[in-house]
Amino acid sequence: MQYEEFVERVRQRAELASHAEAERATRATVAMLGKYLTGGGGRLDIASQLPNELAEHLRFQSPMGDTISSYDDFLQRVGESEGVRYEEAEAHARAVMGILREVIGDGDMEKVHRQFPDEFAPLFIDAE
Repeated sequence: MQYEEFVERVRQRAELASHAEAERATRATVAMLGKYLTGGGGRLDIASQLPNELAEHLRFQSPMGDTISSYDDFLQRVGESEGVRYEEAEAHARAVMGILREVIGDGDMEKVHRQFPDEFAPLFIDAE
């Protein structure tokens, strides 16, 4: 899937008004994901399957999963990066994760999911 198509599908799924909003949501979520992921099924494995414009947001993140204390913290950071409220960040992140699943497939998404504590399950609802 090409970058523009990925962003457009996020725009549609999250019901965003513009391409720019979808792009901010996509980049914020993928960058935070990159900060959280580590080993098997990690950020570099996922990055290799994404368009370069998104892959760079995974490749160049320093893992900091141990400093992300909760699902709420993850979404707050996404929202701050994106410039939206928590509720919007959650809806946008879930949309991005759903499109990500379509790109990387069920098996790799399951590897990603396993790296998160159980409380992160809502992030993966639209991705399943």
